[in-house]
Amino acid sequence: MFAFVQPAQAATGFYVENGRLYDANSNEFIMRGVSHPHTWFPNETDAFAGIKSHGANTVRVVLSSGDRWTRNDASDVANVVSECKANQLICVLEVHDTTGYGEESEAATLDQAVDYWESIQSAIEGEEEYILINIGNEPYGNDEATYSSWASDTSDAINRLRDAGFEHTLVVDAPNWGQDWSYTMRDNAETVYNSDPTGNTMLSIHMYGVFDTASAVSSYLNSFVDRGLPIMIGEFGHNHSDGDPAEDAIMSNAESLGVGYIGWSWSGNSGGVDYLDMVNDFNANSLTSWGERIFYGANGIDETAVEASVYDGVDPTPTDDPTDDPTDEPTDEPTDEPTDEPTDDPTTPPAGGCSAEYSLVNQWGSGFQAEITVTAGDSDISGWQVDWTFTNGESINSLWNANVTSSGSDITTTNKSYNGDVSAGQSTSFGFTASGTNETPSLSCSAS
Repeated sequence: MFAFVQPAQAATGFYVENGRLYDANSNEFIMRGVSHPHTWFPNETDAFAGIKSHGANTVRVVLSSGDRWTRNDASDVANVVSECKANQLICVLEVHDTTGYGEESEAATLDQAVDYWESIQSAIEGEEEYILINIGNEPYGNDEATYSSWASDTSDAINRLRDAGFEHTLVVDAPNWGQDWSYTMRDNAETVYNSDPTGNTMLSIHMYGVFDTASAVSSYLNSFVDRGLPIMIGEFGHNHSDGDPAEDAIMSNAESLGVGYIGWSWSGNSGGVDYLDMVNDFNANSLTSWGERIFYGANGIDETAVEASVYDGVDPTPTDDPTDDPTDEPTDEPTDEPTDEPTDDPTTPPAGGCSAEYSLVNQWGSGFQAEITVTAGDSDISGWQVDWTFTNGESINSLWNANVTSSGSDITTTNKSYNGDVSAGQSTSFGFTASGTNETPSLSCSAS
């Protein structure tokens, strides 16, 4: 058995060691998630909450570099990352334009994918605790004249990103439409992994018709695990145009080997592969048979997913001494504690209320992105409202995970149907992008 051990990481985010992926708290993280076709359905942002509601700890987000489909700019990518964080999902961002290079005339190269990552670097820098970068989806088809350069091209892409200052865990897909039937990735895995000076790269196999038997699945995954190389299943399905994948074996082997998996895909499939939708019409409450299988079947997501420990502090469990929990702020803001003044408002539930905290996520020349965290007091709430007034001429462009109304500079936000119920001491959050220069406003939170 070979072991590829990297020095202990000083990085602030995910890192690979001994063939395993660890989060920023040095806890092993095993991905259990699904892909979401964001670039083709940019308005379906409720998908993130839906994916989380079925137990996933990871979402793989389809982006476009603009070489083949409509480009997702830095602002949009920042929104995506905020959605992932708001729903306590780890975000694997991937460029889809590289799919099938060598066979697809419009497909982009890995070099072009790196150009894209560099162009949106400002949106993902500092988010290494929450996201991984999947450099390019299925970057080569079945043309040997092109896929034979997979190892050198992939190594070059890794080094370009490292030279540009990217510290994220990188994910590299296999050639042959991701399925590596030629064993190009398997046989060159050490070379590519060792080309990363930080040792922070995951190798990703896509399992469809090539992996139609339990033995094919087992032998491929074990060839990496036995060598101490970091492998993940970046895509798989229960059926496909090129054959019938052995999804039961894929999921059971992933569980027994401690390998992460990401199924394809949440919704929106077309071209005769709509059977790969996990929910009907992006409705989280309408699971298809594939959705039932991957979320609630044997070795499924709900049964095996463990949320990333980097989110442990987001929804803290109240301690025995409430003064130890600064999110409740009972001593700094006594007006948030209605039990202190029971005669002023006898209809207010005892020890209820909420607080809201504003944080700047990102900013650029003409605008910024912010996030607001709503925390219940020491009593459960069933709804919330956060109000504020912009004082610097700011105006909201887009907002997610809340309803919003505005009157001039006065902003009112209320909960969505899925995030109004907040247990005592727990939190939920929403985000927005805005035009103008950020100035932190004073927030008012009320609860029901």
